[in-house]
Amino acid sequence: MSTVREYVGRTTGNNGTEEPVAPDRGLASDLFEELCALPLLDPHTHLVGGKLGARGLHDILLYHMAVSDLYAAGCPSGARLTQYPGWPGVEEAHARIREALPFLPLVRNTSTSWCIRVLLRDLYDWNDPVTPDNWQKLDGLIRERADDRAWHREITRRAGIQRYCAEYARREDGRDDDILHYSLEWAFFTRGQWGEFDTALYELERCWGKTPESPMPIGSGGRPPTERVIRSLDDVHAAIAHYVGAIPYDRVISMATHISTDIAYRLVSDTEMAAALERRDDAGPGERDVYAAYIHEHFLSALEAYSDRIVFQFSFGAEPLPFETASRLSQRTIAQLAETIGRHPRLRFQCFLSSRHADQSICTLCRELPNLSVAAYWWHNFFPSAMRQVMEERLDMLPVNKQIGFFSDAYCVEWAYAKAQVVRRELAAVLARKVSQGQYTRTDAVEIAGNILFDSARDLLGMEPAKELVR
Repeated sequence: MSTVREYVGRTTGNNGTEEPVAPDRGLASDLFEELCALPLLDPHTHLVGGKLGARGLHDILLYHMAVSDLYAAGCPSGARLTQYPGWPGVEEAHARIREALPFLPLVRNTSTSWCIRVLLRDLYDWNDPVTPDNWQKLDGLIRERADDRAWHREITRRAGIQRYCAEYARREDGRDDDILHYSLEWAFFTRGQWGEFDTALYELERCWGKTPESPMPIGSGGRPPTERVIRSLDDVHAAIAHYVGAIPYDRVISMATHISTDIAYRLVSDTEMAAALERRDDAGPGERDVYAAYIHEHFLSALEAYSDRIVFQFSFGAEPLPFETASRLSQRTIAQLAETIGRHPRLRFQCFLSSRHADQSICTLCRELPNLSVAAYWWHNFFPSAMRQVMEERLDMLPVNKQIGFFSDAYCVEWAYAKAQVVRRELAAVLARKVSQGQYTRTDAVEIAGNILFDSARDLLGMEPAKELVR
């Protein structure tokens, strides 16, 4: 990555008009090099223990955000490939790659495609466009290293990532525990699913009497039957008690869920919840809100007993469409979020935000709610223009110990590498502007970068660097 993306801010001149202010491009380039030497902690991924790297070209070319690019360009398939705990077979992977090839030239302008080019160039020495004539060669290069654990550690070293946090259900046999922390993703009581109104009940039923496993995917379609069915308030409370008691607090540092903007988060009485349970077969948006709000509030109350042992992370601002999500977030939900967090001051909350326009609002909440922090740039905010706005806004509004400046959301270490490169580059551009306008010294800029890229994840989540990247 030899060039620096120009970052231009605006300021008001003496005549009241806006004048461009651009940092010295050499300064931005120098800061990028310094940031590349800083260690990172990656507090949210979907890496699989023992299988940290890409299994083939499909894991790079058809990462779910890349699939959305292709689908928007006209590619027939918008769904993700087979998801964990399964793996795409060669036939499925190759069919989807062939289907995508005609649309790759149409998405070469996107930042997701930029990430793909960066990781292919830096990690696989591949500088050519992916075409019908060469994709199988590239797929072979990646597949031959799919089980090379030393190579996956080398990618991690090149990325400067000291430790990742992955889903507990993807721990496998624990062979990568030395570089993985874990987060629990199990039931999503407050996530909407396309065309469903009793998701909160079903998610709770799915976990009742079970041990932690992977959550239901977005847009999951048909739902497998559960062994137990919630029919009464007593069932609700018993299922919540089981869930809270089944969390492996000694093996996870956080739990991660989603809070939907379509749900009204209010205090629901026992009487209202019992009546809504009777209407489950005909449930609509009103019942959905009752189920989710009641379960969410009672779950948080029960979790408070373990407040010193786990951080409640939640994604915010992305709502389901048939395949993926759109960025949506209402002010009503932000207000209700503040009330919820205020009711549970012992719990530590951390927000993954996917709504650029709502970032200022969330920052104001972080300023007044001591138990709320923010982490990096999730899904629809992981685009350079959105990242620069969010970075600058948070640096202006929040102390460094209330914000984490990076997580990859990666499913393989190659994507963690690419996202680390992009974040460092965009952060360098933002910091260069602040140095140029006199807000920071150059020393300040590098130290602040270290605070949000490493220190905050360590202090807010209890992440620790690996002692060494053992091969």
